[in-house]
Amino acid sequence: MRRRRNKGQGDEAAVDMTPMLDIVFIMLIFFIVTANFLDERGVDLTQPPPPPDTDIPLEPKPAITVYVDQQNTCSVDGGQTECDRVSLAVERLLADKPGASVILRVNEFARHGVLVMLKDEFDGRGLGSKIEIVKNAS
Repeated sequence: MRRRRNKGQGDEAAVDMTPMLDIVFIMLIFFIVTANFLDERGVDLTQPPPPPDTDIPLEPKPAITVYVDQQNTCSVDGGQTECDRVSLAVERLLADKPGASVILRVNEFARHGVLVMLKDEFDGRGLGSKIEIVKNAS
């Protein structure tokens, strides 16, 4: 048997997309008009100019070294001094070396009371000092 084909049944109905495109364009225009655009500022990435070479100090800053060994004896710049008179010796040396920094080097086995006493004397006289703990090489 032979089947007959109907030409009208094979065609699909076409959907008109024009109204849907109109709605999409109207919505797009609506969202563009009502959107808030942020005023974002960028980060300035320009590098500052390099510092001039003349700011480099030519000589290192002088230092006065106060050392307390494990027997609790004090010395200032290699000269033995009584621990009660260390701040006076440092002030004398500061007259010869103005602007010098004071380094307080203390042996790890020295009494902490000596360290505290010296640091309090330096701070009381307005002498800035840095503390360095020296470990025994064993």
